[in-house]
Amino acid sequence: MTARLLLVEDERAIRLALSGLLRREGFEVDQVEDGASALRRLAEQAFDLVLTDLALGDGPSGMDVLRAARREQPETPVVMITAHGSEAIAVEAMKLGAEDYVPKPFDNDEIRLVVRRALERTRLARENRWLRERLARELGFESLIGSGPSMRRVFETIQKVAETDLTVLVRGESGTGKELVAHALHERSARRGGPFVAVNCAAISRELVESELFGHEKGAFTGAEARRVGRFEAADGGTIFLDEIGDMAPETQAKVLRVLQERCFERVGGAKPLRVDVRVVAATHRDLERDVRDGRFREDLYYRLRVVEIELPPLRERLEDVPALAARFLAQLAERLGRPPKLLAPDALARLAAYPWPGNVRELRNAVERAAVLASGDALGAADLALPEPGPEPASAAATTLPFAEAKRLATERFERAYLLTALRAHGGNVSRTAEAIGMVRQSLQQKIRELGLREEDWSRPEGPAGGTS
Repeated sequence: MTARLLLVEDERAIRLALSGLLRREGFEVDQVEDGASALRRLAEQAFDLVLTDLALGDGPSGMDVLRAARREQPETPVVMITAHGSEAIAVEAMKLGAEDYVPKPFDNDEIRLVVRRALERTRLARENRWLRERLARELGFESLIGSGPSMRRVFETIQKVAETDLTVLVRGESGTGKELVAHALHERSARRGGPFVAVNCAAISRELVESELFGHEKGAFTGAEARRVGRFEAADGGTIFLDEIGDMAPETQAKVLRVLQERCFERVGGAKPLRVDVRVVAATHRDLERDVRDGRFREDLYYRLRVVEIELPPLRERLEDVPALAARFLAQLAERLGRPPKLLAPDALARLAAYPWPGNVRELRNAVERAAVLASGDALGAADLALPEPGPEPASAAATTLPFAEAKRLATERFERAYLLTALRAHGGNVSRTAEAIGMVRQSLQQKIRELGLREEDWSRPEGPAGGTS
């Protein structure tokens, strides 16, 4: 796309020469001869760059144009043209936000270079901002989807503790979205401008885990040919996410405990203590209480990590969120591939809601993405999902402490809620069409909706206050 420039110059000959030069370079140029006209243009139209003389005769000066551009179009770079001997004023302009300045007399090559360099820097800054916004959407709080009470508790806890520096322990089965919770905590904290460093403790060998976390000095061990910065040091000023911390070796647990207590450590092979300012978020799918009793996990580290605990429910316990999650994954895949998103047919929605999802949200994402890529047509049917026939649904630990009748009632209620929400969403919330499609009498469906406490907003707005996922 052609860049649009605003040229502000009171000397007609210079204005015409610069305008011709920039047009020959392929730019679209709007030219004005005074500061007042420039202020009006900035208030009315968007520009990719402003090139203004510092001295503009009577009326608003080039500095006024700079201030207006920073106010009206803060992402638009401003390049100042200065007279010989006014470098001090040019430096002042740079302090106020000017991108660059060109002293008179100048040559054409200098103007070309300064303008293209300013546009390139601005393009990169804009792309980085868009990338940060996209990552915030995909990995921040808004990427979590959930409408049930268990996910709403997760959202409330994130909201309350994100702005603090408290250590958080995220618990849940594999694939429930523990790293997304860590990202959400980071993106909603004062550390959002700092690094987010994720470490899968289960994926690093016992021999290398300390070097990975704390770094090493040159010659610390065979193969250590240069100093290496560890993950804690790289996370300074931000957040470190220690995934699957329950699989960490006991000797490494002791060093992590020291970092939590004293905020300092030494590189492997080093003697100098290094201080870090990091927030620690840890996650595990293990029963840490049992590991503490069995001596596999340090009790003091357990209590240091468990300042705030967030429990992510398995997907089988929040089946009402499956349609919204599936739709989100299809939309994200379509964006990556540059294609229109595929839809889910009613039989596919029913199949998704009836499946127990032992692999949780990660399995759901893989299933719908695989179906979207391999299936022909604009809508996915149940057969396209190619889901295995479910075996007996595993009971949750909480369910096994209940009497059989109560556990059965809760499981039935969860299924009915998920099934009816899926059917209502598939038929646009129309109760009559939904009842006909699922073989119920309309009055019976209305009664069941009341019994389950379902409201229109539950099927018309499937996402929670921010949403829960993968």
